[in-house]
Amino acid sequence: MAAHYLEFERPIAELEAKIEELHKLSETAGPGAFDAEIASLRERVGEMRRDAYSNLDGWQKTQIARHPQRPHFVDYMAGLIEDFIELRGDRAFADDQAMLGGIGQFRGQPVVVIGQEKGHDIATRIKHNFGMARPEGYRKATRLMDLADQFGLPVLSFIDTNGAYPGIDSEERGVAEAIARGIERCLTLGVPMVAVITGEGMSGGAIGIGAANAVLILEHSVYAVITPEGCASILLRDGALAAGAAKAMKITAQDLIKNKVVDKIIEEPLGGAHADPALAISRVGDAIEEELKALLALSPQQLKTQRAERFYAISRP
Repeated sequence: MAAHYLEFERPIAELEAKIEELHKLSETAGPGAFDAEIASLRERVGEMRRDAYSNLDGWQKTQIARHPQRPHFVDYMAGLIEDFIELRGDRAFADDQAMLGGIGQFRGQPVVVIGQEKGHDIATRIKHNFGMARPEGYRKATRLMDLADQFGLPVLSFIDTNGAYPGIDSEERGVAEAIARGIERCLTLGVPMVAVITGEGMSGGAIGIGAANAVLILEHSVYAVITPEGCASILLRDGALAAGAAKAMKITAQDLIKNKVVDKIIEEPLGGAHADPALAISRVGDAIEEELKALLALSPQQLKTQRAERFYAISRP
């Protein structure tokens, strides 16, 4: 797949294009003809990427969180969950493919897994509705959490959505109530729950499966009550001011951990999770394993108490 460069990565893209040109020239000039120049340019690219990714603002991180080549839920399932069995439907209306879930093994531990899937291309994005779940998606998630509680299985949730689907049909079927029930079920679970924000965690669409004992976030993911575009449209009456809104909203992982909204930042590979998906997925797995190890030692009542206290503590001095 061809590399997809973001706006702030344009100088890096230009240098990598020059490297590619030198590679092509070396095919005719002979082996090793441009090795020194290529090595020098690669070193420069590395320096530019380190500089760029160490000084990102909220809008740039939002762009990275939305990167089309960033690992999605299906990638995390493939890399972390063995013997996965998908469980479909909310037993009331339909099966929502924006919200996926089922049971499987995470590093030898039976778990229930839930996550939002955006899709990687036009066909899968349409199939998964760009990760925007309808009410039946949240009711499916609640059903899976009921199953986890019944059989004593930890819950892992992977959050990546710009919000629940806001269409008329979604509103008619009670999306707000479905999200509220999801939040309530998260908070009342007698089993450990770990949530990971892998891309965008926006609005109630994210918190509906995110009221966990531990909320982890990837280094360049974002988490907020609304998208920057939505904030700019409502408060500033101009969606084009999204970049400024993103900076003001304090939606980055670094801002969120200061305010105790998230519990841990998972370091991404240089250049973002899309630069080395396998490494990013492995690091997410390590972070989940560490959190689960501590949580599995707690009783059901201790888990409920810890979860409640965790959310009461948000933004307290």
